[in-house]
Amino acid sequence: MDDDEREKIIDEYKNKYTIKSLCEYMSVSRSGYYKWSKRKGTLNRYEKDRKVLSKLILEEHQKHKSYGYHRIATVIRNTTGWIISDNLVHKCCKVLNIKSKAKHYKYKKTGEEHILYPNIVNRKWNAAKPLELVVSDMTCLKYRGILYEWTYILDTFNNEIISSHISSKPGDRRPYFECLEDLKKKIEEKKAPIVLHTDQGAVYSSRAFADAHKDYNIIHSMSRAGTPKDNAIIESINGWIKAELTTDFQYWKWNDLEKGIERYVKYFNTERPAYALNYKSPVQYKTEQGFG
Repeated sequence: MDDDEREKIIDEYKNKYTIKSLCEYMSVSRSGYYKWSKRKGTLNRYEKDRKVLSKLILEEHQKHKSYGYHRIATVIRNTTGWIISDNLVHKCCKVLNIKSKAKHYKYKKTGEEHILYPNIVNRKWNAAKPLELVVSDMTCLKYRGILYEWTYILDTFNNEIISSHISSKPGDRRPYFECLEDLKKKIEEKKAPIVLHTDQGAVYSSRAFADAHKDYNIIHSMSRAGTPKDNAIIESINGWIKAELTTDFQYWKWNDLEKGIERYVKYFNTERPAYALNYKSPVQYKTEQGFG
């Protein structure tokens, strides 16, 4: 039995017995009991810190309901400078009944084998520097009754979105080619080749797309048909992006989807803590690796 428990017993029976006799019986000094009595009902430093931490966790959860405790802990450490463990935040989340509300979307791509380019990557996502291996894909967002198609390119070195374009026209090829043009501008002065990995979508496998990058130092790699694991890195990120746009940003309430996507891409690249990057943002990770 610790001193706090002994002092609680003294407090419970102080109206029946003298404090002196209770203190002697419980082996507690009277001065110690009186000090305890004065601070009774007030929070100690640990309890105060826990209360403030719980408040910060609730605030972060309200802003980003898709965040799990690892990401919440990272944000709090980055914004406050506190030295807190993920485990402590996890315990607080359990007490507060906080869980990530992200719904993950699964993708299935089917179709006949139609390879224009071999699968050079072969599930080896081990880029050692920026613009060494990039991936591109298109995902759909329903906004005010219209199905928008969002195409972007991701640098697998730090999972940074380096190009992003959107269209409200079904099957519009323009965003694919605009992303490709952005990529070509980035590599104009780059001597080493860059690998562009995609699925076998109609635009990516078209002759026009091939002709658009044939004079550049771009090596096109393609996933096999009906094999989403060949493009797992962007399939996974697609799922997280959709979950965040839905759960945290409620994108359907935006006044302008295109501008909203631009803001989200900036957040994704500069603020969002990424699990694969040890909870650093893509730009932060790239800078710390000496490529700022």
